[in-house]
Amino acid sequence: MRIVFFFAAVALIGTGIAFRSIAAEESAKTELSEGHTVIRASAGVSEIVITTTSRLAGAIHSLTWNGQEFIDSFDHGRQLQSAANFDCGTKFTGETFNPTEAGSRQDGKGETSTSRLLHIVTTKDALQTTSQMAFWLTPGQKSAGHPAKNTEVLSNHLLIKRVQIGYDGLPNVIQYDVTFSMPIGEKHTYAQFEAVTGYMPAKFKKFWSFSPKTRELDPLSDGPGEQSRPVVFSTESGSHAMGVFSPDQPSPGYERAGYGRFRFPHAKVVKWNCVFRVRDANGVKPSEYSFRSFVVVGDLKMVITSLRTLHEKFASKTQAGSR
Repeated sequence: MRIVFFFAAVALIGTGIAFRSIAAEESAKTELSEGHTVIRASAGVSEIVITTTSRLAGAIHSLTWNGQEFIDSFDHGRQLQSAANFDCGTKFTGETFNPTEAGSRQDGKGETSTSRLLHIVTTKDALQTTSQMAFWLTPGQKSAGHPAKNTEVLSNHLLIKRVQIGYDGLPNVIQYDVTFSMPIGEKHTYAQFEAVTGYMPAKFKKFWSFSPKTRELDPLSDGPGEQSRPVVFSTESGSHAMGVFSPDQPSPGYERAGYGRFRFPHAKVVKWNCVFRVRDANGVKPSEYSFRSFVVVGDLKMVITSLRTLHEKFASKTQAGSR
């Protein structure tokens, strides 16, 4: 891996791109300063500003626009980030074999992450990270009464993400590309990839789904759970909103799912996600699994307009999921 990073660094010399490779032996203090990045670009009346930190192994800690924070970054789970869940060839139980970009449940509100940030590249308005994801549960912990299936704290699962503010003339659309690298030596018949999730402040209390048929937003119940349409969360007034759309939806066999929404009143946080699934009774192959999503930011009118444009651009791909 160091050889790959070395050649990447050589190739980027003189391009104006900030490149850093973070070796395993570096101290947590060094990683903390190396992993802090800020990218930004204009979007309407304001800039979109995205911040990452090594506290979260390069996961997105903050996204602001027009004076509003969109991410409720509390522990090592509530970020704009990615994660995966696997069954280990047994009955699937959530979070029990759960590589997570930002870190583990045990990391809590601490200043370091069990996940490892291996590589980061930034430009003014884009970033790329490679991380080795920690398991959400440490061995011996339980989730909903189910014990962790992992026997280590750090997984062998890598995540590469590329984030670009602005897409094809849409300044308020963030292109969010992720690749999950599933290692050899594991046996799974079911893989669940949370390509991107956003934990947002409770003031984003209005839940909506985008209808490809009417090109409008429909009120969406609290659920919790998934349905097939892109989701949007907004403030009561509609002054600030965030939505997610993926041209890769739906996963084959899961045409009624893909976009989730959740409200956690006790924690004063809301969550949306964009989820993909692979099931194979003969075993999910160790490979790279890549997904593209678009995170749309602005006021409610801006978000609707951009979702319409995205739907039109990818209509032939997404029509199967519009039912």
